[in-house]
Amino acid sequence: MSLTIGTGPLAPGRAGAFNGRLELPEPLLLFDPYLPRVRAVFEGEVVVDSTATMLLHESGRLPVFYFPREDVRTDLLERSGRQEELPGKGRASWYTLRCGSRAAADAAFGFDQPEPAAAFLAGHLAFQWGAIDEWFTEDEQVFGHPRDPYSRIEALKSARHVRVSLRGQLLAETRRSTILYETALPPRFYIPPADVRTELLVASPNRTRCAYKGSASYWHVRLGERLVEDLVWTYRDPLHDAEQVADLLCFFNERSEIELDGELLERPTTQWSRDDEDEPAGAQALRGLTGRR
Repeated sequence: MSLTIGTGPLAPGRAGAFNGRLELPEPLLLFDPYLPRVRAVFEGEVVVDSTATMLLHESGRLPVFYFPREDVRTDLLERSGRQEELPGKGRASWYTLRCGSRAAADAAFGFDQPEPAAAFLAGHLAFQWGAIDEWFTEDEQVFGHPRDPYSRIEALKSARHVRVSLRGQLLAETRRSTILYETALPPRFYIPPADVRTELLVASPNRTRCAYKGSASYWHVRLGERLVEDLVWTYRDPLHDAEQVADLLCFFNERSEIELDGELLERPTTQWSRDDEDEPAGAQALRGLTGRR
């Protein structure tokens, strides 16, 4: 997934993983050059055009683009008055982005005097991803969040015996899954619909977007009178990284029982784990980390 989420080396609680005797402060920050040209478009105006973009990796958060002020249309920004202490970075000052009659409040932020450990943030501005109409790296439009150069996806066809169940009821069984391995996330088992008890599935209105795989659609699972919300997802028109899982169905490992070759897998702990079984996982993804799964 990335350096900063799941089991990534900069994820929360992973500081000690660098050395059994070393404890590093959190959040951990890595400010890394991002080589492609990046542009941001708002109301038809190019408000950022940079070949000197930096990518901030931070524990527990998706990477964020930071731009040298000289690469930003600062004439379109005005201080909103909002200030906020951000752990490990310092006091952020927020800006409203205004083009013509349209304004996006608190669309951008920067650090006039960052904490000493984050002094590299001085002279840079970042934008709330959703405040911008369109993002481009080179001439390719990017959706959801910046793509992490340290993230990798591999989808492999497998004849291993996969069974998915919940509360004693079989939901799927197959020997023709495609296992998707993604950096710092548990393996995901994508299953042909013919091997899933699709009569138990109820379409969900929720959608999430992954910068690597595309737009995901969800299903609830009905078990008797109980509806288990957003337990299943698919990519109907995936991006090229995930073309091999198009139209296959995947169950949250965190919320179902998955057996692999007769062995029950331990439920992983991720941002999609939850104690409250009545809260939709899709809603968690929408609220939290932009739908990476």
